[in-house]
Order: sequence, then C-alpha cells, then structure tokens
Amino acid sequence: MKVALHSELAVDSIEDYREDHERIPEELRAVFDVAGIAEWTIWRSGNRLFHLIECDDFDEAMRVVNAAPANARWQRHIGRFVTGFLDADGRDGLAPLEEIWDLQHQRNEERSR
Repeated sequence: MKVALHSELAVDSIEDYREDHERIPEELRAVFDVAGIAEWTIWRSGNRLFHLIECDDFDEAMRVVNAAPANARWQRHIGRFVTGFLDADGRDGLAPLEEIWDLQHQRNEERSR
C-alpha cells in the first residue's frame, strides 16, 4: 500500500533536516525492514514536508516502528526540526492524507473494461 503523510519544519531548520536525512541511522533503517516498509520518500515545499511510504500495512508498520528504541532515539533527535505531523484537514496527528486520484488505478480500470 502507499500512504502519504504531511509534516512541517520548524523555522530555519531545513539545512539541518536535509543534513540529517542524507543517511538515517542504520538501526532505524533496519527497523523499517522489519516493519515491512519498502520505501519512504520525503519532498519539501517551503516548510512543508510530504512523505510517501510504501509498505505492507501502514498501521502495523507504525506499531513496529513506534515500539522500536531506534525510532525513539531518532524522534528525540529529528524532532528538533519538525513542528509535527498534520492530517488531511490540517489538524495535528500522524494520519494518512486523503488520496484523491491515482493514474495507475485509472489505467487498470480502463484495461479491465
């Protein structure tokens, strides 16, 4: 499954955030493997970050990641640069954004007709 998330950077923190994401800690990357996270990509627009996660099951992946000491250490570190996650309506919370449209889904529907 693919899940998109939205977070926001603290003022003047983009350079530090970029630097820290040149390579995340190996122990955290290993947790992602255990959690079934195949891909995690982050894009930026101003102070807004958009995350695209490809995983087997998002809720289960987050359960595994949130229980890992490696993630707790990373969150304490990287949390200095992020003001928080926002849901699809802009409220605080780690909730997937609403998917509006998917090109591949449309192509698959057209092929199946």
